Amino acid sequence: MSVQERKQRERASRERLIVATARELAEQQGWDAVTTRRLAERIEYSQPVLYSHFRGKREIIGAVALQGATEMAVAMRAATAAADGPRARVTALACAYLAFAERHPAVYDALFQLDGGLAYAREDTPEPLKDAFAALLECLSEVAGDGVRPELFTETFWASLHGLATLTRAGRLPPEDTARRTELLVDRLAML
Repeated sequence: MSVQERKQRERASRERLIVATARELAEQQGWDAVTTRRLAERIEYSQPVLYSHFRGKREIIGAVALQGATEMAVAMRAATAAADGPRARVTALACAYLAFAERHPAVYDALFQLDGGLAYAREDTPEPLKDAFAALLECLSEVAGDGVRPELFTETFWASLHGLATLTRAGRLPPEDTARRTELLVDRLAML
């Protein structure tokens, strides 16, 4: 291995460490606790080293969001692959989405609430974000209905899931009714 390759590998390893540490800190204490000073202390590198990877917290949030989008897409695809029939797939998709949001609130915030400097719903949207939407679209396009663009239906269903996730987490909706809400969403919006 050349010196150049070793340095690139070490750099990539440091970057993964920064993202993992930011994510861990955000999940434990919230995004307000994630500062470059705290991250530098936790990873035992100087702040200039941290800034050589990310220009600031915004880019770190974006990196966590991209990682989270990949994980969310995998979780949704795994859930729908194990389901039999359109209704079961849509229900599995909704449950996987809501479970991800509940299990990883800081990652969910990085994806959908905070400014990570990422483009959404544009040509220059990063691939992990496009793939997470594609995971929704793959399942929901089969139930969009006649004369309804699958992308539009997917956006509407996704917006409903996002509303359920954020309102439940904020204590605006009682969590014990999540399964019933999911059922209603599938029955009424997807008309299954």
